[in-house]
Amino acid sequence: MCSPALARLLTRRLGRVTAIAIAGFCWTVVCIAILTLIPARWGIGVVPVDRAQTQCSPDYGGPAPDGFWILPGSQRLLNIAVFVPAGALWVLAVARWRRAQALAPLGIAALGVYSIGIETLQLAASRIGRACDITDMVDNLAGAIIGGRGRGAARAALPPLASA
Repeated sequence: MCSPALARLLTRRLGRVTAIAIAGFCWTVVCIAILTLIPARWGIGVVPVDRAQTQCSPDYGGPAPDGFWILPGSQRLLNIAVFVPAGALWVLAVARWRRAQALAPLGIAALGVYSIGIETLQLAASRIGRACDITDMVDNLAGAIIGGRGRGAARAALPPLASA
């Protein structure tokens, strides 16, 4: 509900495509947080304190290669796929701005930092069955980069904004 309202609010100043891309990006970032911070299994507090994760796993490959109950399948593929829309929408949102060549990679890097923040929160909330994992951070950033690769197509399709 907030995303369409944000798009309507921004449309007059930024144009329809940019406004929808910004609103979609914001919505995607919220969905990523919800998807990655809900309990891995029903029943909050199911992991005893003495078995809860105390540090981020440096084991590249991840603790759940078969995915999770919410989205079964390859965990690595899911971690990549969840960040693709955010990367694509960010690049589309800034494609018409004069500083797009600087803003696009900065936004992709910010998504990488966002992934690190989510993994840190998962570590803090490890009692709900979430796990901090270096593989997730790498895969999330890869998804954002893949999504952001549409930069050339977006810039070619949209004329630059005069005032941005």
